[in-house]
Amino acid sequence: MKLGMVGLPNVGKSTLFNALTSAAAGTANYPCCTIEPNVGLACVPDKRMDKLSEMYKPEKFTPAALEFMDIAGLVKGASNGEGLGNKFLADIRAANAVIHVVRCFDDDNIIHVHGGVNVRRDVETINLELIFADLETLERRSEKLKKAAKGDKAAFEEIAFIEPLAEHLRDGNTARSHDFGDLRARADEFVKTTPLLSYKPVIYVGNISEGQKPELCPHYKALTDIAASENAARVLPICAKTEAEIAEMDEGDRELFLAEWGLSESGLSRVIREGYGLLGLISFLTASEKEVRAWTVKRGTKAPGAAGKIHTDFEKGFIRAEVVAFDELVACGSMTAAKEKGLLRIEGKEYVIKDGDVVFFRVNV
Repeated sequence: MKLGMVGLPNVGKSTLFNALTSAAAGTANYPCCTIEPNVGLACVPDKRMDKLSEMYKPEKFTPAALEFMDIAGLVKGASNGEGLGNKFLADIRAANAVIHVVRCFDDDNIIHVHGGVNVRRDVETINLELIFADLETLERRSEKLKKAAKGDKAAFEEIAFIEPLAEHLRDGNTARSHDFGDLRARADEFVKTTPLLSYKPVIYVGNISEGQKPELCPHYKALTDIAASENAARVLPICAKTEAEIAEMDEGDRELFLAEWGLSESGLSRVIREGYGLLGLISFLTASEKEVRAWTVKRGTKAPGAAGKIHTDFEKGFIRAEVVAFDELVACGSMTAAKEKGLLRIEGKEYVIKDGDVVFFRVNV
């Protein structure tokens, strides 16, 4: 699952990416310093894993991870190929969701591509390029359907679905903000074959100044208003510069720093967790002296599908799942104690995996 990081040049996007993934993306103070998309993995913070490691003292510790793509800064005209725009849009198309980094700080020493910060304009600059690309996609699809529509009821129905959506886009709105009503499920199916960039779920990350309180930042307030007007949009404040410094600290210094500021976790942890949730992902856990591991599945995955994440043969040979809730396992102190108290459940093929389930699969391979 990929999260594509987008934003205008010089908004702090690559600085945030570096902190998230400890990668070495360019952070030079000029537009398009990142030409190829940088890709990196970020571990998903999960204190449950730390607790299981204390209990089992495993040889190996494997947290869940998300893939992040740092996509070079988009500029006005990208949908027409400006600034290598077509390639950048293709990179966004490959992402499952978008992290849109927006500059919410004023600094005369850092060039702004438009001369100064205006959050609504800056967000619209990016969104309009995605909208223009989506309109072109819909128009091509609609023309193809009209040619094949003679007597084809399904084609007529799809045209009727496309036209109001296209009109919504022409008004400068994202596809995700369209009121699909009872057709939301159809929209989800439609974008599987006709991907729409502005339909992708998004986290708006407001990059604020060091020491700035988000509630006192007018730029960030403007960003929250934009996010509130869209479906599938979330918003988070973060100071990329501070987070980059925190990321370089050792664990003890990091905890001390966060405690001094009255924070329970870093902003990066919130970005990763929000991204995980935005993609509809959950973690189930496996634990033994050999390895403690978090496995990523889509919410609603049934037990055989979860077993297939460990090995494809496990899904085919699934017999049953032995499941205990994380909190119950910790309260009991051991798997043996959980079994003695009848808290270890035997689940079959229709069981839907829950976030934090500690699972042992019985399979025939």
